[in-house]
Amino acid sequence: MNHDVDLKNYQIRTDLALESLKNSSIDEIQNVVEEKDGIIVTTTYLDSVNGKKIGRKEGTYVTIEFDDVTDHENLNCVKKVFSEKLEFLLKELKVKSDDMGLIIGLGNDKSTPDSLGPLSVEKVLVTNPLYLYGDLGSGYRRVCAINPGVMGETGIETSDLIQHVISCCKPNFVIVIDALASGSIERVNKTIQMTDTGIAPGSGIGNKRKEISSELFGIPVIAVGIPTVVDAITIVADTIKYMRKQYTYTKQNKNNPKHRLFISSQYNYLKEEIPNNEEDNKQLLGLVGGLEEEEVKQLLFEVLTPIGYNFMVTPKEVDFVIEKLSEVIGDGINYALHESFKK
Repeated sequence: MNHDVDLKNYQIRTDLALESLKNSSIDEIQNVVEEKDGIIVTTTYLDSVNGKKIGRKEGTYVTIEFDDVTDHENLNCVKKVFSEKLEFLLKELKVKSDDMGLIIGLGNDKSTPDSLGPLSVEKVLVTNPLYLYGDLGSGYRRVCAINPGVMGETGIETSDLIQHVISCCKPNFVIVIDALASGSIERVNKTIQMTDTGIAPGSGIGNKRKEISSELFGIPVIAVGIPTVVDAITIVADTIKYMRKQYTYTKQNKNNPKHRLFISSQYNYLKEEIPNNEEDNKQLLGLVGGLEEEEVKQLLFEVLTPIGYNFMVTPKEVDFVIEKLSEVIGDGINYALHESFKK
């Protein structure tokens, strides 16, 4: 296909370090991969050199991948893994058991996909009033929390608001929660990222704001995020990828009695190893079928961006799922911060 695509402004829209690494040419990365109850946990240690190559800061990134939190048993498993990994990061940052924490919920509670932060903070146990006006009791640490809103509502840079809160409350560490954007529809509402590098509010939808980080505040900052949206380019590109797989799988298994009844609508072909068949791709999709996956995204960027149709999209059941995800984050923070919750 003889077509020159102007890519000087093109970037894969994702807040997830693991996806940025997947789309890069970096080979030597220190990754530790674990599996717990079907949940995949990847801990990535990114140095300054490799971080610069993918536009990420040097630090530790913990990525938790899971299938579903609408099932009660799965939700509790994800909650347990999240709290354990949050404890791990706190220890890495040398946060002591009696250090005071500030929990911050970024986002807009009036927009469901962006309400993860505010909803999670509602479920956090705030104990600082007990310390100030009474007896906190053993097994609990001092915790305060705030939902600072978004700049579109307050007219104030979120990072500046947080800076003033920190100067008043004087916490020893910060945990900031925000909704993210993913570069794959498979990860939407199914991945948690934690990092000690902080966060820039609004970066997932292209609204660059002043960062919230340990460099700025002078205390450890842990950013917790879940991708709740994906852009139209990613949806179309992933759909083309799945079309290729489904077409090849159907051709290979059309006479297989095991799948004959289910091939068109019910059988999940993604569970199978399906080779990339260039001839099938071109037969199904013509010129587009001959493009590599990144070339497809590049072409879609050129098609959709100039006309303003690269929408940010979220699943239709997002209201229910966000409530469950905020429970995972809020309760997981309580378990990680307070010894009494472990008894």
